[in-house]
Amino acid sequence: MTYYAFSADEQPASPGSPYTPKLTRTQRLVYATAGVLIGLMSTFPNALTNVNLANISGSLGLYVAQASCLPALYFGMNASSNLALVKGRAQFGIPLISQGLLALYALTAAVQLIWPGLLMAALARLTNGLAAGALNSLCIFYLLVALPVRARPLALVVGISLTQFGTPLARLIPVELLAVNQWWGLHCLELAVPLALLAVTLIFPLPPSERVVTFERADVLSIALLTPGIVLACIVLGMGKAYWWHDTPLLGELSMACALLLAAGVLIEANRERPLLRLQWLSALNIARFIGVAFLMRLALAEQTFGSVGLLAAAGLNNDQMHDLFELVALSMVAGIVVTVTLLQERRLPLMVVLAATCIGVAALLDSQSSNLTRPHQLYLSQSLIGFGTTLFIGPVLLYGFIQMLRQGRENMISLVVVFSITQNVGALAGSALLGSYQLERSHVQGAALSDHLTIGASDVSARLATGSAALRAVVPDPLQAAVQSGALLARSLNGEATILAFNNAFQLLAGVAGLVVLTVSLSILRRHFLQTSKQKEP
Repeated sequence: MTYYAFSADEQPASPGSPYTPKLTRTQRLVYATAGVLIGLMSTFPNALTNVNLANISGSLGLYVAQASCLPALYFGMNASSNLALVKGRAQFGIPLISQGLLALYALTAAVQLIWPGLLMAALARLTNGLAAGALNSLCIFYLLVALPVRARPLALVVGISLTQFGTPLARLIPVELLAVNQWWGLHCLELAVPLALLAVTLIFPLPPSERVVTFERADVLSIALLTPGIVLACIVLGMGKAYWWHDTPLLGELSMACALLLAAGVLIEANRERPLLRLQWLSALNIARFIGVAFLMRLALAEQTFGSVGLLAAAGLNNDQMHDLFELVALSMVAGIVVTVTLLQERRLPLMVVLAATCIGVAALLDSQSSNLTRPHQLYLSQSLIGFGTTLFIGPVLLYGFIQMLRQGRENMISLVVVFSITQNVGALAGSALLGSYQLERSHVQGAALSDHLTIGASDVSARLATGSAALRAVVPDPLQAAVQSGALLARSLNGEATILAFNNAFQLLAGVAGLVVLTVSLSILRRHFLQTSKQKEP
């Protein structure tokens, strides 16, 4: 490849993108396989940590509330990483950026194995978020090289869809494998992923990219202000429910620091001649609508990452009892990619988003009828709809933003990538935080409403207490203690029922969010149709 003379039609689309030489079928298959592997593994280590967070916190010497900052650190760094990565790839080349970040992540994961604790866990999540930001683009680049010219727009759609498989795959890993020697198995697996991907990029390197000087001195100041501001915002969202929003002064202090950093960064960007974030372009109506829809959809997708899993966890189920469910979710996500690729046309992009939001809304309504007897097999349909809607939404909405960017100038590339990354990462955290907080508040309301019907002396309450007391006599001989324990069991049963009802309320809220997306995009489609019809009628 060193002495290959690239023709005019093999030039990179932009600085930082690879050349696209003519390849044999075998070479295309190799690049496609590498791209798929990179896409699937880009979010897998963080998802593996997230779905087992409550269990591994003890092995790290942390309370669960303290450990809640770890996913936030990942999301914050991943959301802000493209402030520097887009220009970094163009100036230093794809191999240096991607392989350097993978090596850094592998190093912190290795050190975490030796010295587990909060500090190393936090550094591992930060470097994981940074590396994942590079891997998301790297997956797209590998697919771009593998596909023929006419099919290259599919690289963007399929590449970003593959990054959504992290959580379903993480749910399929047996807990026994991960929990070996105080969760040493999980940390070993986390180390294996960057090492494997580093080997893939070294054995099957991308074609070279066009390198140009892109960084300016003012970029350093903007990145230094915006990156910690976004990370702090994610920490507040991640820890808000655990420590509660208005009970912890530290959350207020972090929020203030976040606001100051972001305000200073935006002020600097607004007064730059060549800013990283083109605020005027981002405030245009079609782009603002794109940002709003992308953010709301990510909020609605919390139905699966927090809602349905939280519902089953409240019933005492763990990952091993959800394998069949998440196998179906993964297959549904594959089906979503297939449908997206089959139907992909610019005029159909809004319709595909409407269909995806409808699937999520219907799924949320189905789950809102749950009870304390709900088990994974009863969620097969609803969670499959969400898996299908996830990949049906993520690719088309990013492609829509990319098309708008191309029409108005490639200088908006960084703005598009950064804002889309923020909507997905911050939206994911915000969805879990807001849904979890709403569910907790509703559980108190539902618990109070249920307790109003439990009056001392009522025949049904007395019968329930007597039955419970009689059942406990075999292990609690003292009648008084048996009666106390029976009352405690009744209270626990009431709290469990209130929790399920609160989850149902949360699902109804998410159905409303999905409905808002359907309404917004549908009105946009109708408006565009009306304008086109009016122009055709003009003489």
